[in-house]
Amino acid sequence: MLQGMATSNFQAADLSAARTWYTDVFGIEPYFVRDGYLEWRLGRDQDEFGIIDARFVPGAQERTPGGQFVYWSVTDVEGVHAELLARGATPYEPITQREEDFVTAAVIDPFGNVLGIMRNPHWQEAL
Repeated sequence: MLQGMATSNFQAADLSAARTWYTDVFGIEPYFVRDGYLEWRLGRDQDEFGIIDARFVPGAQERTPGGQFVYWSVTDVEGVHAELLARGATPYEPITQREEDFVTAAVIDPFGNVLGIMRNPHWQEAL
């Protein structure tokens, strides 16, 4: 059934501000830009991270935090968590040791979306 993640979409009422913030976080410009939509490709699998203008998502403005909750793989959860907070994100899920070398955390981006990060040895082994 499920074959892998195709695109993770967040919502933002201020798409221009979201583009600036995430371009700064990712260090690259979005590769796909359309009216009301931005998309980046990230990581070894070129996973797609999209941001859709909240005006196209019924009820998006009333949900805080909103969007979906996806964990993105990182090698340094503590460092990335601190960097996201320094860039204006707010805490959501504290840094949590799940099992040996398996750590998660999450923040709320400046646009009300939950951005999860994790160090997962099983994901790393798949390299």
